Amino acid sequence: MMPHFTHPWAFLLFPLVPVVAWRLAGRSRGAWRFSDRRLLPRLASWRAIVATWGSPLLRVMALTLTIVALAGPRWVDESQRLPTEGISIAMVLDVSVSMGQNADFDWENTKITRLLGVKKLFRLFVAGGQGPDGVELKGRPHDLIALAPFATHPETACPLTLEHAALLRKMEAQEHRDTTNAGDGIAWGLFVLESASTKRKVLVYLSDGESDPDKKLTPRQAAQLAAGLSIPIYAIDASPEQPEDKKDAKALADARATMQALAKMTQGEYFRAQDGRGLLKAYESIDRIERERILSFQYRRYYEAYLWFALAGLGCWLLLIVLEATFWRRVP
Repeated sequence: MMPHFTHPWAFLLFPLVPVVAWRLAGRSRGAWRFSDRRLLPRLASWRAIVATWGSPLLRVMALTLTIVALAGPRWVDESQRLPTEGISIAMVLDVSVSMGQNADFDWENTKITRLLGVKKLFRLFVAGGQGPDGVELKGRPHDLIALAPFATHPETACPLTLEHAALLRKMEAQEHRDTTNAGDGIAWGLFVLESASTKRKVLVYLSDGESDPDKKLTPRQAAQLAAGLSIPIYAIDASPEQPEDKKDAKALADARATMQALAKMTQGEYFRAQDGRGLLKAYESIDRIERERILSFQYRRYYEAYLWFALAGLGCWLLLIVLEATFWRRVP
């Protein structure tokens, strides 16, 4: 396993090592003159040879280890991947009359309102758990999530928070009301995300497609704002099957085309979710996509090794001092 270095610039000091080695090797050594070499028969013993070359070698080793320690070597702990910064998600939810009165949403072979189905799946998305057909969602415990319901006017039911229990209570308290103002709802969701400190920001827009055309800000105009802020819109279409009335069918087709355009303009995704199974698939896809996106923001735990190299370098210096004061001591 290759090590990582916190301060690789420290390796620029390595050219000093051969310079120091050359200076130490060429340093003059003290000598005595004798008329007869037999007077000192043990002068060239192994201890003298070790002392001659061991001292510069220890100095070079100490300097090398010190430079490596300054570079901050560390090894990755492959067994642990720690979650760091999550993402910020604004849940922009349509709570108009059509979402709360029409019991045409299929939930495990039972017909419930679209708003109730959204509440059930939103809890799985946030807190995790098992949904229809045994599909398991892991939850988003590290993400800042906000709830911004809209009807005639948008509001912030819950700001961006990691306190997901409070968020889910706010979701459960939502009731249907008035008409649909999708453009202002999306713009309000962008406003909620403005204060987010995370790098990744996402807007989940869930509606049954109906929208009041008399409102000043259209959904497409709101999507242009999102595109300018690089915030993708995941548009979840909870509209019913094709109605028999041609006028209603055309309005529904236009609404679906608008939701598809929202996702395309912001590099998001469009999901069709006319029942619990479809909505679960949409949440599952968003969950998977956004986990892949934040993978680069995660980090691993490292084993720091600079201290061991520093101690080894210090040990070389201390050993050199002790040896030169005892066994390698020289007399000029």
